[in-house]
Amino acid sequence: MRNGSFSASDHRRPVVRASFVLVWIAVFVAGGACASDLSTLTVNTEWVPRERVFDGLVEAERRSTVSSQVAARIEELPFDVDDYVERGDLIVRFRDQQAAADLKQAEAADREARARLEQAEANHERIRQLHSQERISQADMDGSTADLQSARARVESTGGALLGTRERFENTIVRAPFAGIVVERHVELGEMATPGTPLMTGLSLEHLRIVLDVPQQDIGALRSGGEAWIDLPDGDSIEAQDIRIFPYAEATTHTFRARLGLPEGQHGIYPGMWVKVRFLTDKEEALLVPATAVVRRSELTGVYVRREDGTPRLRQVRLGRQLPDGRLMVLAGLEPGEEVVSDGDAARRALLGSRG
Repeated sequence: MRNGSFSASDHRRPVVRASFVLVWIAVFVAGGACASDLSTLTVNTEWVPRERVFDGLVEAERRSTVSSQVAARIEELPFDVDDYVERGDLIVRFRDQQAAADLKQAEAADREARARLEQAEANHERIRQLHSQERISQADMDGSTADLQSARARVESTGGALLGTRERFENTIVRAPFAGIVVERHVELGEMATPGTPLMTGLSLEHLRIVLDVPQQDIGALRSGGEAWIDLPDGDSIEAQDIRIFPYAEATTHTFRARLGLPEGQHGIYPGMWVKVRFLTDKEEALLVPATAVVRRSELTGVYVRREDGTPRLRQVRLGRQLPDGRLMVLAGLEPGEEVVSDGDAARRALLGSRG
């Protein structure tokens, strides 16, 4: 008002203030209505499997070093360290001229012995018939029988020699005993190898197992039976197929060694990696909440609990492990029978809306 008169802006100010109050009231009422409509669930104790978690080391179930069985020079090495080989692939070839010559000689000797055996059998049959007709003496019959037995022994001898010679020839080619990767190559091209010389070391990536040390206070629960699960790097888990616990403890660490077999195939883990192993033994009581109910703000972890007036209030909780169905164990901060908002983000938005 100027000089006893009112301006147009003075008339609009009460209207603006009134409109602001009405909008604030409307937002508050709407926010309160949204908070009261939030979906909740009543938490109660449930029986869940008790878990014991240990660190396990991945190792190859199949790891072997192939050695030479002949004395020869190396002529071919088609694979090097970190190369993948299939079962039956040629990994080392030795110089085989001498072995091939010995094999041909042994095959010729075996053919000769068999031919002489056929001749001895035919002669023996003719002499037997003549002897039955009493046309030859018993000494001739005995000589024919001796010749036949000698020919048969000769065939057995040359046959055995042929098998040995053929094996020595086949040993000039070394093949992979299983599919896997080469981790060590102990020889170079052109080197002279003797029987027993290590050639290559390989391991299989499709046959893995987990080894771990179990403290003596936990060994009783593990021996009573149960399941074991291995947590993979991608967040998935696989169940161990075979659980073997050694019957004795290591003298210095007083722990028991355990081995867990894994299903055959690739699982995204490799020898030398550490993984988490979860043993499910007996059962325990626990409060469970869905993962969607949990709200994390910096270092605070909590859930929204419905109060008596129906509004949610954030309460800090201490969480345990997550079950396979996605629910989380609550170790502290909640009591059985309390109502928890199932969608923590929705509760937060409702409270922000109620505050304008």
